[in-house]
Amino acid sequence: MTPSRRLRVLKFGMRWLVKPKLRRTGTPERANRDFERAAPFLFRKPKGLASQDVGPCLKVTVGEPEQDRAILYLHGGAFVTGSRRSYLALAGRLAKRTRAVVYLADYPKLQKAPFPAAPEAVLAAWDYLIEQEWQPHQIVIAGDSAGGNLVFGLLARLLARGQRPAGVAAFSPWGDLTLSGETITTNAKVDPLIPVGRIQEAVDLYLDGENPRDIRASPVFADYPNPPPVLIQVGAEEVLLSDSERLAALTGATLEVWPSVPHVWQIFDGRLPEANAAMRKAAAFIQTSFESAKR
Repeated sequence: MTPSRRLRVLKFGMRWLVKPKLRRTGTPERANRDFERAAPFLFRKPKGLASQDVGPCLKVTVGEPEQDRAILYLHGGAFVTGSRRSYLALAGRLAKRTRAVVYLADYPKLQKAPFPAAPEAVLAAWDYLIEQEWQPHQIVIAGDSAGGNLVFGLLARLLARGQRPAGVAAFSPWGDLTLSGETITTNAKVDPLIPVGRIQEAVDLYLDGENPRDIRASPVFADYPNPPPVLIQVGAEEVLLSDSERLAALTGATLEVWPSVPHVWQIFDGRLPEANAAMRKAAAFIQTSFESAKR
């Protein structure tokens, strides 16, 4: 598949502007501030988007959603960046494509509270939906990057409880904070976005001395008894490719490895042809998961 012109331009900008900037960014606070400022200009909200705060989540809808379909979305950002505001566009586009209510979960970034505050917060967000009388089979869990880490950590805990979601969709999930995946090394130069030299720093700040093999931190070490349908989309050049491959093997996931795309390219849905295509496939998977869970 030949990359689109927009993808070529995007990767050029990431490789020569964004990646060097991430190498130099001094503090988590600065990284978060830069991303939050840029997000409204980078990501495209769909028409008809509505949102409101409910409990620990932002409830996002576009038009009239199906009444028995909810997506709990866990945003990425290396546990350093990302928020309801910066991920509102992606949540809205997912809501539009799936005709589901999207609950964009809030969780503390490492600047405010290190591990295990984030995984405990997303478990509380799930419990909130259950308290609001959503049934597990009516909820798909989704997320990207560090949010994908939280997705699979949450999934393992829910399955151990006997709560089985309708499905799981993960975009470029970060599954292993021990950083033992082969592609951390082999894809270090070709990954257009992630500066490998800063990853260990983020891990150390996030874990704050806790065990990186804890399944809430590294879900590649978890068990997944009777998992629901799982979709993982990842780029072939990503340093986190190995994490996706291992999570797919553990959960029996459908693994889509896309050529030439950067980390979490789906966030450019509405602006990038490859993002549009990936989100169409993810939405079809999510809709099928809801239908299957009804039976």
